[in-house]
Amino acid sequence: MTTDKPILAVTMGDPAGTGPELIVKALVLPEVRAVCRPVVVGDAGVLRAAAEITRSGAEVRVITDPARAGESDTVDVIDLGHVDLTKLRRGEMSALAGQAAYECIQRSVELTLSGRTHAVVTSALNKAALHAAGHLFDGHTELLAELCGRPRVTMMLVADKLRVCHVSTHVSLREAIDRVRPERLLAVMELARAGVQELGIADPHVAVAGLNPHAGEGGLFGDEEIKYITPAVAEAKSRGWRVSGPFAGDTVFFRTLQGEFDCALAMYHDQGHVAAKMLGIWLGVNVTLGLPIIRTSVEHGTDFANAGTGRGDPRSLVAALKLAATMAGNRLRATRTAVRPISPR
Repeated sequence: MTTDKPILAVTMGDPAGTGPELIVKALVLPEVRAVCRPVVVGDAGVLRAAAEITRSGAEVRVITDPARAGESDTVDVIDLGHVDLTKLRRGEMSALAGQAAYECIQRSVELTLSGRTHAVVTSALNKAALHAAGHLFDGHTELLAELCGRPRVTMMLVADKLRVCHVSTHVSLREAIDRVRPERLLAVMELARAGVQELGIADPHVAVAGLNPHAGEGGLFGDEEIKYITPAVAEAKSRGWRVSGPFAGDTVFFRTLQGEFDCALAMYHDQGHVAAKMLGIWLGVNVTLGLPIIRTSVEHGTDFANAGTGRGDPRSLVAALKLAATMAGNRLRATRTAVRPISPR
């Protein structure tokens, strides 16, 4: 039944990018409608223009109550009415677009924290536009952590069967190395396990990558594995977690993709991102772990070069919607099971 499907708040993203065009392409697909009830948080005028640009045949309907999402085949939107189409310049960075993208995220988080929607799926934003609008965040992850009051979060990339969590992301390589410490490693391992469990794997096996080439080769190429990573893995095992490593970074992600592990722990941004994006930048999904809400996202940028052409590829958004639906569905079922009353004998 329609009401059994989770309601997903889909942010419009930067209106000057391809986000609105990808949304109207993705939300009319039967494979998306089969698993969720999406509601876009953004500007109805921008979405109607995107429907014309893409010739998707999408009909945009304004609603005020997310509970009405999915009643018909329309693209339902909670209209913030915050974009002046006469001033919007597609393919260009602007404070106007950055502010609109911020307001979409803010409203989507409010809806999901209140339980009116069950997950947030974010379209791409532009960091320079966000900063121009006065919101000085490095990206979605840091912004979401601020809005949800959760300073300790991490990123998990999902591409096909590969799942990768990161010990650090948007920091310099020098700072990333300094962050490789047992307490941080254990915190990310715990978040990784919880995230994979929400995908339906009860006792996930997490592989830990080394920091140095060949995982240090016994100290020949660096001693961070000996001093920090191996003790963290040992502590994780003492807690009853299935954790292995450290393994060489040039093989651990392939082994995870082959199914030997359920998730791999990358020590820094590019170590994990290169592995995931080699599988196809339009297929990956970004998941934020550690929030009180479920959040998935496209694993690409605003694609300004294609904005306004209708040529944007919606596959990453489709994958993000499906993954959010899976995670939200699992959480809803777990909640219902936990509160189910005991039948009298």
